[in-house]
Amino acid sequence: MPFVRIDLRTGRSEAELRNISQNIHRAMIETIDVPEDDYFQVITQHGENEFFYDPNYLNMNRTADMIYIQITMKGRTLAKKRALYARIAERLHAAAGIRTQDVMIIVTETDVENWSFGNGIAQLAPHGEIGVTMEKEWMR
Repeated sequence: MPFVRIDLRTGRSEAELRNISQNIHRAMIETIDVPEDDYFQVITQHGENEFFYDPNYLNMNRTADMIYIQITMKGRTLAKKRALYARIAERLHAAAGIRTQDVMIIVTETDVENWSFGNGIAQLAPHGEIGVTMEKEWMR
């Protein structure tokens, strides 16, 4: 159930954007057990005067190819998050030529009752007095 926002500078083709998107999704499948069809992403390209970063923060030596990836999801273990960060950086470098130093990932954790996948219903939230949830079905 992750929702991914990808922010980067303008200038990439539709094919490049799709490649970036699909590789981020593939990394989530491989490391944090996201189902293949749980694919919700938004990519926003920004002009030079709309995209800012410190090129040397934490001695990373960032370039204009910097990419921000914000993932909103239900919590995962620290080990799974570390594996996710590494795999996203690896895949983007191998598939899109993005330097690993230019990949910044921010995870925001949220509880399942904070999601509605449509129809104004919190599909994963507890239902009824016994707290039955659909979470296990959605999280497989």
